[in-house]
This record gives sequence, structure tokens and C-alpha cells, in this order.
Amino acid sequence: MSRPSMWAAKVAALIQGSNSSAALLQIKVAPTVKDLQELRALLSAAKLLTRYQDVDQTISDQIVTLKSSRLHRSP
Repeated sequence: MSRPSMWAAKVAALIQGSNSSAALLQIKVAPTVKDLQELRALLSAAKLLTRYQDVDQTISDQIVTLKSSRLHRSP
């Protein structure tokens, strides 16, 4: 198993520090689907997904957004 990305660890730390509003903003500009999946795994291991359901929903929404085709994305 690969190491969690630095981005996922930092966002997980925001959530563990009860700063979910800042974490939500970071999730909305997540670099990759893999980073979001790693974040979800970290939060699941820490049992924080049930406590922060808005974060879980935002992660799901961003995964769908990043997987969809982008017609107007610059290279």
C-alpha cells in the first residue's frame, strides 16, 4: 500500500482539529481522485466520516466531478 499523500494528511489534520470549513474548501480544489480516496481512507480509519457527514458528501461530489469529462479545462 502506498503512503498517503501530503495533501490528504494535511486535510485530515484540519478535520481532526475541528476545522471542517477549511477542509471543505480544500476538498473542493483537490488535486486528484487518488488524493480524495486517500483522504476518505484516512478519515475512515480515524472514524471521522460519520461525525462529519458534510465532509463525506463533499468528497463524494468532488470524486464525481474530477472523474467527469472536462471540456473547458486548460492543459
